[in-house]
Amino acid sequence: MPVTVVRFNLVAPGAAPAALSARYRAAVEMAAYADERGISTVQTEEHHGAANNWLPSPFAFAGAVFGATRNIAVTVSAVIGPLHDPLRLAEEIAVLDLLSGGRLVTVAGIGYRPEEYALFGVDWKRRGRLQDELLQTLLKAWSGEEFTYRGHRVRLTPRPFTDPHPLLLVGGSSRAAARRAARLGLPFFPSAHLPELEAYYKEKLTEYGTEGWSLMPAAETPLLHIAEDPDRAWTVYGEHFLHEARTYASWQSGQIRSAVRSAATTVDELREEGVYRILTPEQCVALGADSLVLHPLAGGMPVAEGWRSLRLFAERVLPVLADRAA
Repeated sequence: MPVTVVRFNLVAPGAAPAALSARYRAAVEMAAYADERGISTVQTEEHHGAANNWLPSPFAFAGAVFGATRNIAVTVSAVIGPLHDPLRLAEEIAVLDLLSGGRLVTVAGIGYRPEEYALFGVDWKRRGRLQDELLQTLLKAWSGEEFTYRGHRVRLTPRPFTDPHPLLLVGGSSRAAARRAARLGLPFFPSAHLPELEAYYKEKLTEYGTEGWSLMPAAETPLLHIAEDPDRAWTVYGEHFLHEARTYASWQSGQIRSAVRSAATTVDELREEGVYRILTPEQCVALGADSLVLHPLAGGMPVAEGWRSLRLFAERVLPVLADRAA
């Protein structure tokens, strides 16, 4: 049975507050439905100051999802570590870990948009050192023991639910990120299919005498939408996928390697490229992938269409996959 993921970034270009509120509430309702149907994970992320209303507060969203669900995990992929106060973030994650019974997964990255750092007055050039401090502080804070933080002694409560600490992975596409993960004995989450970087991480584990593991995206990790008539869906809704693809492309320099990377400038090019795919339920089953990532509200997708996609996935894809796995 493949890992099944429903992704939400709540993008909605030009949406008024009332429409955004409805979209946020619909996403939580979708997460509850996904939980009831046995979907593995809700994935969300963090970006700031985006004109298209990209979700800036993934942990608040995660809390709402946990309140509406009982089993599904929430992966924040990724939190932009240097933009957060380390002690406050340690508390936020601990509380969510307690509320959820250990269902929160946090991937800590450093981001790739200098304008987000400028928005919060954080020095872009210090991002590596700030990330080191953040990760070290989280691990110490969750121990429940007193430790030295910026020259004074502190101890945070409550301790998290998960022992020894909530699941925390280091994300990135650089050797510095791999070294950071290995040095701290934390799992490594490459931002794309990068076997050479995974091998480097394992070398560094041996060098540092630490233990860890990696969770690397497959060579192809398409974002999926399920429809009875993919041709019609591309015609009617393709611009939503293109909007998101073009937004990502505008943020990513040549040095950034991401599983969601598109060079398309038209809907036709995007469809041909395969980063985003609209499939029938039968085509989705036939993919044979180890993980399936559904993106029901991509790029401002109408909520009603997002529900159609999710229900087709839950009612006509999941049962077939479960039968095959039995």
